[in-house]
This record gives sequence, structure tokens and C-alpha cells, in this order.
Amino acid sequence: MGEQKPEKTKKHICAGLLAHVDAGKTTLSEAMLYMGGSIRKMGRVDRGDAFLDTYELEKKRGITIFSKQAILKWKDMEMTLLDTPGHVDFSAEMERTLQVLDYAILVISGTDGVQEHTRTLWRLLARYRVPTFLFINKMDLAGLGKGAILDDLRKILKETFVDFGEAGTDHFYEQIAMTSEELLDEYLETGHVETAGIREQIISRRLFPCFFGSALKFTGVEEFMKGLEEYTETPEYPPEFGAKIFKISRDAQGNRMSHMKITGGSLSTREIIDEEKVNQIRLYSGEKFETVREASAGTVCAVLGLSKAVPGQGLGIEAASAMPLLEPVMTYRIGLPEGVDAAAVLPKFRELEEEDPELHLTWEESKKEIHVQIMGEIQMEILKSVIEERFGLSVEFGDRSIVYRETITNTVEGVGHFEPLRHYAEVHLLLEPGEPGSGMQFASACSEDILGRNWQRLVLTHLAEKEHKGVLTGSSVTDMKITLMSGRAHLKHTEGGDFRQAVYRAVRQGLMQAESMLLEPFYDFRLELPDRYVGRAMSDVERMAGKVMPPVMEGDRAVLTGSAPAACMGGYQKEVTAYTGGAGRLSFTFSGYGPCHNTEEVVAAIGYDADGDTANPAGSVFCAHGAGFLVEWDQVPGYMHLESCLEPQKDMGPDGIAGLAGAAARKGQAPNGRNDEPESDREWIGTEEVDAILERTFYANRRGNSSGVKSGWKNREKYRENSHSAPAVRTYKKEAPREEYLLVDGYNIIFAWDELKELAEQTIDGARGKLLDILCNYQGMKKCRLIAVFDAYRVQGHVTECLDYHNIQVVFTKEAETADQYIEKFAHENGRKYDVTVATSDHLEQIIIHGQGCRLISARELKEEIRRLSETVHQEYQERKTGEKHKNYLLDSVSEEMMKQIKELPEE
Repeated sequence: MGEQKPEKTKKHICAGLLAHVDAGKTTLSEAMLYMGGSIRKMGRVDRGDAFLDTYELEKKRGITIFSKQAILKWKDMEMTLLDTPGHVDFSAEMERTLQVLDYAILVISGTDGVQEHTRTLWRLLARYRVPTFLFINKMDLAGLGKGAILDDLRKILKETFVDFGEAGTDHFYEQIAMTSEELLDEYLETGHVETAGIREQIISRRLFPCFFGSALKFTGVEEFMKGLEEYTETPEYPPEFGAKIFKISRDAQGNRMSHMKITGGSLSTREIIDEEKVNQIRLYSGEKFETVREASAGTVCAVLGLSKAVPGQGLGIEAASAMPLLEPVMTYRIGLPEGVDAAAVLPKFRELEEEDPELHLTWEESKKEIHVQIMGEIQMEILKSVIEERFGLSVEFGDRSIVYRETITNTVEGVGHFEPLRHYAEVHLLLEPGEPGSGMQFASACSEDILGRNWQRLVLTHLAEKEHKGVLTGSSVTDMKITLMSGRAHLKHTEGGDFRQAVYRAVRQGLMQAESMLLEPFYDFRLELPDRYVGRAMSDVERMAGKVMPPVMEGDRAVLTGSAPAACMGGYQKEVTAYTGGAGRLSFTFSGYGPCHNTEEVVAAIGYDADGDTANPAGSVFCAHGAGFLVEWDQVPGYMHLESCLEPQKDMGPDGIAGLAGAAARKGQAPNGRNDEPESDREWIGTEEVDAILERTFYANRRGNSSGVKSGWKNREKYRENSHSAPAVRTYKKEAPREEYLLVDGYNIIFAWDELKELAEQTIDGARGKLLDILCNYQGMKKCRLIAVFDAYRVQGHVTECLDYHNIQVVFTKEAETADQYIEKFAHENGRKYDVTVATSDHLEQIIIHGQGCRLISARELKEEIRRLSETVHQEYQERKTGEKHKNYLLDSVSEEMMKQIKELPEE
């Protein structure tokens, strides 16, 4: 279709349909679309031809799995209708959709009444402050009348529900008037209430309109549509651009689409959003769409071109959406078909995580396994179907386990320092326990005189960009506040990546010394059963480490409510069915995380080694004599350049004095560490002077034998020697020469050298060929084993390819493996065996490679080395050539005639 601007109407609202399973939500949406003229014939769930259930499994199972969008018009109102999943397994997608709604339409079955999932939906609507209309469906089958159903709603959900089918009657106005004093005065004076006042009460969630009918038989639907048109109003939007992304999906051609609602200003094609260009804007209605040049505020659209967008992200003036309250509590191992490489398919599965972030795909490096978090069996079945349809893989799910979390119970200071050669960053963080359910919170209390505003923002960004691991089980940390207290950058040597390293290490260092607590997920449950089984049920809850409220008796039946760990409630439904003979009904919802009831057992079973987790280091990198060295987390405070942000202890002890002395062991630097030069630019004093400082301070007041007191410092001095931070005397033993290897990160070098970068913009193959020719010449001069490594991890099905290119080797990595990973693996396996040098300007890779005992050379240094060596070889050649001209040979003095005769002599 050609691009066009959407028509303007008097009113435009975005409404979402919500319901528990089998309440008739999809049937109501069909009736509304038919009445609005969007479809010519009503589809049915049981026939599999519903307008918004377009996915094959939705038609097969008769449930809504993915949120859909439709546009309908009624008189002067245009409505964007969002149909959300009704099953609890897909609650996260439903919850993200709630955050872009102007109004919600909650469908309740007149035959079933308020179900447990209805209660969950109601809590979420209250959390996000969404004005809500109710349609009580299946009234043709309901055993209760309108009055009894309204009484149940008011009793269970505890809000003001009014039958808007009685609009215009005295009884109707009387109930409306009870919602506020202003409306009550208006009613007493005039005998009615103006529509504007009713709208205001609905928007402020003090009034909830109810409509009754049967969507299947098309009764009550017209009155419902009239009520929506009359009692809703278009929200006011600011002129500045803003948008909320609530969903990521892909069309039939594989194009990535970001579904969003424009909440301010407008969005046009070709605009740049977060450094990415908007290629196309689509307005969907079912499977069909039209493209538009511009989307104004209030529009719900799908945008193509934003490859980095994620669900819940805010654009422009919009902040990120709140994290979903409903989340998976179980993790499963994905079992792949025999012969399929898990590392190769992981990038493909990341597409699914983009669309549903709550999947939380994780890669277990030690086992080479992919793990995923799933809400329930229905979602598991859908996920299996999607993987087979999209990737052609038949997978199974096994090794189920609980998703645990961790938090801390005391306040600590976490410190991180990152200072390899020509890099510098130091961070001091305050880690405090937060309120249960508060998640992770980040703030800054650092003066801009100490650390500039831009650096502070960068620190907060790095804190929020990662899911930090705890130290008990390696589970995600939650319910904690991290405050930036102090930090330091360097004018010349600090780069953005330096603070990322310092921040990660500071958080980890703080967690290592804090008192950690393991958290597990809890369910709120509601158990209905015959009263004779109450004692058994209460004993079961106690056995499951849960809490139960006193039973509420309803005739010969009892209702038990309470909470229990999710790990203990798995399979309890079958138990209830067995001992009650099918007369018991159990329902539960995720209520949040609480202290684990069997921490020691879980920690032992998981067997997480915090010190051995090399991907999450707690130590810091310092610099001395032009080389970086690692300091373990428990020794780091003594090496930091800035003072602690916590109150110092009155009796510092030998370790505290040693720490101050260590910080002061640089010429011209006071013990408070006030020096802005990185270690690589400073001169160091000897250990004798440090010992002298200690003798004049801490040990000066000691009498008698102080060897025991000084042992702490002596141990630290031994550590410093092993870390190459101070000279050490060792017996020299000449090592046998080792074979030299040079590994070159190909694309890193290409884009670091200006001439190759310019060539790469025209032809990447040409740039790669030119680099290889240069490296061939260099190898001929250097006489080492040279391997150039290039990324091919995006090439589907590609395996590691090794080629001989003249006198060097060229490696193209396999799918899902980057050049960084290949080089790091080579360095790990051969770094101690061979003399390995790695040429790269990737700072993080340099740190990892250095830890494997390999030498490093940057792209600039490699270029300079090649130039210098080429000049040297050229100069030697010229000198040799010039020298040959001045040498005297025997035949130089022979005449031409004699030379002719010599040449004519016969050969023997």
C-alpha cells in the first residue's frame, strides 16, 4: 500500500482487552470489530477463524498467545484495540501491554465469576493506574443475576462497580454521586450528574462501569460500544517526542518490528532514534497493515529499523517501563537434537529472547548448555513449536530448577580500580539492602568536584546495564540500592570502558564482603476443599514451609489462603485432587521473593564457586613499573587511591596502616592519595622506605618482639612481589627459547588503521586482502608464526576455516564464535607453551589475554613496528648494495678481450 497520513477523528483511544481463560474475550473482540465495520463476518474461536488469533497454535488451542492490534471506528471515536494473552503463562507480554493503554476492558464470565487470574489482572490494573470498563459476558448462561454479580465484584475486588445499563435512572446517578463530594452536591442540586464528571471519576479509577451481555449472541455489545464512546476521552500529550515499546516481533519476511505507542510529539520515517534510522512505520489491524509517513501522539504502530530496541524501553521523554510483576520462577535446560552444536544455535535463540525478555536465556559454559526460564507447560509447548517452525529444530526441555535470587543484609563499600597501562578508573560504591520487592536501585551522592557529571552518568549506566550475580549461587542480585560515593578519572588515559571494568569489579568486591541472603520465589495460594480436609491441608502447608490464614467456612466447604515457596508447591495440585477425590480446587499466583527456607541445601547443591567465576572478577587491576597487576578482592582496599566512603575505624590495625602506607608509597604523594597521575606515569619508592614509614608510625609505639604484628604486612609484601609491584631477588635460570606466535585480530586492525578503514568502506574484501599482504611481508621480516583471525560468527552454519595464505595462516571463526573468543581460547591453551603475542586494540580482550601470560601489542604499535622494521630492512639492503660496489674482485681488472676468451672455454 502507498504511504498516507491517518485520518483525524474527534476522539482516539487505545484500549486493551483482558480476561481469564474462557471468559469470551476473543468473542467480544469479534463482536466489537464487526459492529465497527472492521470485519464483514464474525469469526469464532472454536472454528479457528477469529480475526486476531492469526497464529496456527492459537487457532488449534483456542487461546490468545501473542498480543494483537486492530483498528475500529464507532461514530466519532477511533479505537486501537489491543487483544492481550489470557493464559497466565503469557502474563509478561500482557503486563507490558498494560503500560501503553488509555483504558482497559476487563471481560468476566458470568458463569465463573471472579477467578484467581482475574484477581491478578485487577492488581496489575491498579499498579499501572489504568481506567477500566467491565463487560460481564455469558449472561445467557449465568445462574446469578446482575445484582448478585455486582455484589460479588464489590465484595471481592472492593471497588465501586456500577451497572451502566441503568444510565439515566435515579438509582444510577445515586451510585455515581457516592464517589465524590462534588458529584454528590451536583446530584442533590440537579438530580443528575454531568457526563464530564463521570468521565473524570472513571479516569481517576474511583468508578468502574459495568456492562452485561453475551458476545456470542451479540447482546449488550451495542450498549457497551455506546458507553465507550460516551464515557472515554482522548488523553492530552506533550509536544516533545516520546514513545513506549511494548513488544518486539518479526514479520513473515523476518523483518524486526518494534511495537510502540507514541506518547508525545510525533514520529516520522527517516528520523534518527538512538542513532538508528526509522525505515518504515506500519499501522496494523490483524494481519493487514498500512504504512504511514508520520505517527502522531496516541498512535500504536510497528516501526522497522530499530535493531537495538527492547520491550519496555522508553524513547524520547519516556522513561523505561516498570519491570513485569509476573515472571517465570522455573528454569529448564534446552535439549537439542543429537549433533547440533549448542553454541551455534544460541544466537538464533537470542531472537526469541528479544521478543520475550522474560525467557532469560543463559549459556552454561562449563556444560555447553542453554537454559531458559518458562512460566508453565503451555508456554513450553508454544516455545517448542516456535523453535521448530522458525529454526527447524525439534527440542525438549529437561532438568527443571527454581530461579533463585540473592540480596544483602548489611551495608558495605564496594571498590573497583582498573589501571592497566594507559587506562585509569576508580569507583567507590555504597551497597545497601533495599526493601523486599524493590529490585535494583541506583543513585549518586558523589560531588562533581571529585568526579565529573559525565563520568557519573556513565557509572550509573554501567550499573544498570548488567544483571549482577550474587556470590552464594551465582543468581541475580535484587532488592539492593547502589550509590556512587566517589570516583576518579584521568584526563588523558580514561576511556568509557575503563569505568565499566571498575564498576563491575566494585559491585562484585562489595558482594564478596557483604552478608548475602538467598531468596526463593513464593506463591500466594487459594485452596477450596470440603471442610473435613482442612486439617490435612493446613499440615501440608506447614510441611511445605508455608504460612496459612485461618480457614473461611462457606457451608460445608472451606477456603484456605496463604503463601508457600514455589519449590514446595510443585505438583501439589495433583495431591489435592487425589486426597479430596477431585473436590478440591487449588489456584496460586506468583507473589514475589522471600528468604529461602533451605539455603544451605540449595547452596551445596548448586556448588557455585564465586572466586572461580572469571567472568565476574572481584579483584582490581593496578599498575606499577609500566605493567598492570591483579590484586585480589580482600586486598584491594589497601591499594585504592581514594579514601573509603565509610567511617574509618578508630583502631586501624596493621592492615589499615599498611593500606595507607601502600597508597603513600609514591614519591610526592600524601597518605590521602591526592594525586591525579595514573600509576604508569609515577615513580615508585622502594620497599625499604615503606618499612621505614611503618616503623615510624604503627610499630613505633610497639615494645618487644613485633615480628608477629608485622607478619600481616610481610605477607602483603610477598603478594606484591608476586604481582610484580616491587622488585624481587630470584635465582636466574635461562629458559629454552620458545616458538613465537603472533595472533592478529583482523577486523579490529582494519578499522583501527585509517587507510584500511577507508578502503573497507568501499570493499571489505579489498581491505582484508591488503592487510594480509602487509602481514605476509611482516612475517618474512619477523620470522614468526603469524595467524590472522577474522569473524565469521554471523555466517549461518559456518565452521572454523583455516587457510594458508602465502607464508601466514588465516582463520575464519565458526558460527557463534567471534575472533575475540578464538584468540582468547588459543591464548588460554598455548600462552604458557609458546611465546604468544596478540595484536588488538580491544581493551577488554587485552586484559583477558594479559591474564593468560601473553604479550600484547595495539593496532597503532603494530603499524609502527611494521614501519620501523621495513625501514630497517630497507636500510640494510641499501648498505649491502652500496658496500658491494666498493669490493675488489679478481676479475674486475681483466680486460674485455680476456673475459671473452674465458667465457668461450669449454665446460668440463
